[in-house]
Amino acid sequence: MHGDPQPLSMAVSTNNKVGLRDIAKLARVSVATVSRVLNGNTRVDEALQKTVLEAAAKLNFDVSSRNKTKVVAFLLSNRVMLHAFHSRVLIGAEAHCSALGWDIVFLSFNYSPEVSHRELHPPQILQRHDAVRAVILAGTNSMNMLRFLKQKNITFAVLGNNVIGATNDLMEYDVVFADDVQGAYDMTRYLISLGHRSIGFVGNLRLPWFARCFAGHRRAMDDAGLTHHVQSTDSENDVESGYLGTKLLRARHKNITAILAGDDPTAHGAYKALRDSGLRIPEDISVCGCNDTVGGWGHPPLTTIREFPEQIGKQLAEVVLNRIACQSLEPQRVIVPTELIKRDSCRPILVAPDLVASR
Repeated sequence: MHGDPQPLSMAVSTNNKVGLRDIAKLARVSVATVSRVLNGNTRVDEALQKTVLEAAAKLNFDVSSRNKTKVVAFLLSNRVMLHAFHSRVLIGAEAHCSALGWDIVFLSFNYSPEVSHRELHPPQILQRHDAVRAVILAGTNSMNMLRFLKQKNITFAVLGNNVIGATNDLMEYDVVFADDVQGAYDMTRYLISLGHRSIGFVGNLRLPWFARCFAGHRRAMDDAGLTHHVQSTDSENDVESGYLGTKLLRARHKNITAILAGDDPTAHGAYKALRDSGLRIPEDISVCGCNDTVGGWGHPPLTTIREFPEQIGKQLAEVVLNRIACQSLEPQRVIVPTELIKRDSCRPILVAPDLVASR
C-alpha cells in the first residue's frame, strides 16, 4: 500500500544525506526512539536497539558519528576517596587517557555484594553513552556489579585483584591484575633465604587481595616443606587487622621469627603490636608487607612487594580504550609484575643445617 513504511529488508537509496527520520521510517519506530538508541541510551529494549542499528547500517549511516564524547569514568567502589593505592591507579589512568585526548571523571559508589545486580543503582551517568563511553572499575567490587555493567551494555575494565567472589566468570571480562600471588611467593622465598622457618601471615582473608597474597605465601611454604601459620581477622581496617592479627598469631605461635602482612597498612598494625609486646624490628622479629603504598614511611622502612599502581591504572585505561575501538576483541587479561623491595625491616637469622642441605 502506498505510503507504508518500507520493510527492513528493502534496499534504500543513500544518494541524499541520511537523517533520523529515514532510519525511523525504515525501522518502523519513532524519531525519538532512533535518537535514544544512537545516543547510547541503555533503557531502550535490546530488540528495538538491534532493529534501529540494522536500519542505520542498511542506510550506510555512521553510528559512531553521533557520539564524539571522549570521556571515561573512574568508578571507585566501596573505598574511601583518598585511598593511597587507588589514588595512584587513578593518576596512571588519567595520564594515559590525557595523552590520547580523553578525559576522566571520578565517581564513587558503595554497594553490597549480597544484592542482585538488578537492584544496583550506580551513578546514572554511567548509563548515558553520550556522556561516558566506558568505565574503569577500581576499589572493591563484586560480581554483581560486573553483571550489571554487562547487562546494561556498558564498556568497562576491572582491577581483578579486588573482585570479591570472583570465579571463572571473570575470564569473560576485560581484567587487569597486579601479580600479587607471585609477589607474595617471592617475598616468602626471600624470608626463607634469610633463614626464617617459622613465618606467619596476617590479614583479612575474606578480602580478595589478602587471600591472593596468602595463596602465594602458602605455595612458597609448601614448596619448602614448611608449616604455614595464618591469622585472619574480619576487620576491614587494615591497621587494626594487622594489630589484632599479630597479637593473636604470637599468642598461638611464640616461635614466629617473621611476619608477612597482606598489605603495607596491615604491616604497620603489626609494627605497633610487636612494639607493644616489647619486641624490636628487625632484631627480634622481621616484618614485610605488600603493595608499597606507605612502606617507606615507617621506622624501620618496610620490606615490601611493589605493585606499580600507576602502571595498573595505565593498563586499565589502555584496555578500556582498546575495547571502545573494537567491541569484537576477545576478553583482555593483563598481569602487571611485582618487584621485591628490600628495606630494613627484615634481617637474616642463623640458618639451620637441614635447611641449608635442602636448599
